[in-house]
Amino acid sequence: MQRQYQREFVRTFFTSPAAVDGEEDSAKMLRSAAQLRGLQAPDVWVPDNEDATAPNMREEGVGNIIEVVAEHGAEFPGEIHPRVVWHRDSPSTRYQGFQQLQELADPANGAIDHLDGFVIPEVGDIDDWKKADEFLTILEHEYGLETGSLSMSVIIESGEAELAMGDLREEIGKPSNNLERLFLLVDGEVDYTKDMRAMTPTGELPAWPELRHNTSRGASAAGLIAIDGPYDDIRDIEGYHERMTANRAKGMLGIWSLTPGQVIEANTAPLPPDTGQWRFEVDDRELELDGADGTQVVTSERVSVDETASGSYRFTVGDDHQELSDAELREELLDRTAYVPSMTDIVDSMEEFEAAKEAGKGAIAMTRSTTLEIDGVEIEISKDRMWDEATYLAAQTPITLFQDVYENRPDQHEELEELYGENIVERALSVGQ
Repeated sequence: MQRQYQREFVRTFFTSPAAVDGEEDSAKMLRSAAQLRGLQAPDVWVPDNEDATAPNMREEGVGNIIEVVAEHGAEFPGEIHPRVVWHRDSPSTRYQGFQQLQELADPANGAIDHLDGFVIPEVGDIDDWKKADEFLTILEHEYGLETGSLSMSVIIESGEAELAMGDLREEIGKPSNNLERLFLLVDGEVDYTKDMRAMTPTGELPAWPELRHNTSRGASAAGLIAIDGPYDDIRDIEGYHERMTANRAKGMLGIWSLTPGQVIEANTAPLPPDTGQWRFEVDDRELELDGADGTQVVTSERVSVDETASGSYRFTVGDDHQELSDAELREELLDRTAYVPSMTDIVDSMEEFEAAKEAGKGAIAMTRSTTLEIDGVEIEISKDRMWDEATYLAAQTPITLFQDVYENRPDQHEELEELYGENIVERALSVGQ
């Protein structure tokens, strides 16, 4: 299958209302978003003429998108993908969407040179996806654009759409469609909840981990990019981080952003940290340890270590007490300790494995050591990890992400070099190549 887009990763999917009712300038949100730069600017900006714009403002919204994109689109550092109206069960809504697409794609209106594609919401089964694809093919022929040059992203907001992802591998590449134009698979948990007729005691949205897993899997199988839906509590930064962390474990590195503040968080969270971090598990929670001079201090009222008269240790976590030998204590602490590697750590490890591989070794042991301090008692621990080709490739994902960001977002170069240092950036760009 031949992909029609260049990005390997998308961290941020940022929507802006196409028209705001009651404002002197109904396009003010678009104008503000179009001038975002650096880490404040999303990888994909979505001027939203569907849910974010009132139905009576959508005609004006199309005009606003055209005006703002024509004026600012050339300088915008990310991709621009307007969202139009669509619905799997409504031919009239699909026709309205086609009319919006016609206006936005018309070269005479001055916006199409700066548009990378379109976002289609409320899709149904795979035949419905093909209808949207056919509309875009018609526009490409009508306006003399290269076939497949307009990418298409869909929002998974129904059980039908979720099941349709299983058909993509078979359908993409058939001569009867141009589904190679697909770019993003985006979860829309609000409408999905409505479609599934799901309820929770509090009325809050279910977390839908199954949907996020299925979307990530569908994207991986079809060579696409998976994006999680909006996190509505825009003040809950910790919850936003937790959601992104859980998503990355599923291979879903991108997330919807509703504010420039969320954009910054979502742009930076998938990148390797600038410094490494030791963590210690207590009561199914991980404490971030404070480290200085190679010593990591565990500060928790629920954890204590005391040396006994016999030379053993009394190790306490909450109400659980154990008397352990020196070796047993080290093993217990190792089981509770984890390390989050920094960008430098990852680059160092990859370079070391590359050198070993060049010397003919298929696997090497990597050792990471530190000293834990609990109640003034210091215990040295050491973790060994075997690195082979599979370990190397797994470690390469955050570096590949960084390389993709650096290539596609030159407006972020200065901030990334300030974060990591020029030397590490240079090494990160060359490792794994």
